[in-house]
Amino acid sequence: MTDHKQTPKHVAIIMDGNGRWAQMRLRPRLVGHHAGAKRVREVVKACPELGVKYLTIFAFSTENWKRTQTEVAGLMKLFKRYIRREAQNLLEEGVRVRFIGDRVRLEPALVDLMDGLELLTADNDKVHLTIALNYGGRDEVARAARRLAHDVEMGKLNPRDVCDETFPKYLDTYVLPDPDLVIRTSGEARISNFLLWQSAYSEYEFIDTLWPDFTAEVFAEVVGRFGARERRFGAVPV
Repeated sequence: MTDHKQTPKHVAIIMDGNGRWAQMRLRPRLVGHHAGAKRVREVVKACPELGVKYLTIFAFSTENWKRTQTEVAGLMKLFKRYIRREAQNLLEEGVRVRFIGDRVRLEPALVDLMDGLELLTADNDKVHLTIALNYGGRDEVARAARRLAHDVEMGKLNPRDVCDETFPKYLDTYVLPDPDLVIRTSGEARISNFLLWQSAYSEYEFIDTLWPDFTAEVFAEVVGRFGARERRFGAVPV
């Protein structure tokens, strides 16, 4: 049995490298995205044994609309296919699913599936899977600021009460703990507008593995290294 004392309870993953994985095999980029979707299933199933209670994955950013129409359309079909195929498995495995991001730009059929999956798994508590879809950290903060400003304008919130404990209540992730560990695959060493507020004190792992090659074994290795880190949150070690 895994020792969970030094396990990150919340792991967030920037799933990068699908397109490159496919291109290295002389295949269309969408082939890589389909391969990556299979890894999501594997990583989610590995979470309970590793002691990971919360898993947040970056599926589609607010900047990804800049990709070709073919790739974007293919990704949207993949998201709908994933929800339809995985819904029952997620329910039976005790996974609660949430989506974060701005849903306004997404097609209604996809939003309906997202809403349905959230409702279907609402009573689950074994693993909390959060999928960031049409998500951007700056966009999230801006939307949160608008909601906060509205509450101030309506007299529901005193401006003097706005602080670093009040503001997170307006974020998409208000019911989730901040991530302990953020992993980015594919060798890129940047955070790409992901969980900007929430990851202020997260530990980071930038690894060379492309996402379709990110197996449960690789996940376990990265999570295992977390225990060697000293998290001081700005304090001086004793």
